Amino acid sequence: MIERKCVGCGKITDRKDLIKITRDAHCDVFVNPDSRIFGRSVYLCYNDRCIEAAFKKNKISKGLKTPVPQELKGKLLNEF
Repeated sequence: MIERKCVGCGKITDRKDLIKITRDAHCDVFVNPDSRIFGRSVYLCYNDRCIEAAFKKNKISKGLKTPVPQELKGKLLNEF
């Protein structure tokens, strides 16, 4: 079991129970559900509170060390 920390709430849980967001070598940001894209990653719980908290405090951008487009927030809220 591989554990990761949610950047929204700080809870440590199994990696398969989190949304993986990855920045690749070209500084493009992706939702990476199957872990096929390698690069710097952050994880979020599958709930709106964590997604909102991560964007409000800019934790995704800080974790990925690159600006994150706002449309990613809408995509995450709609899909999960």
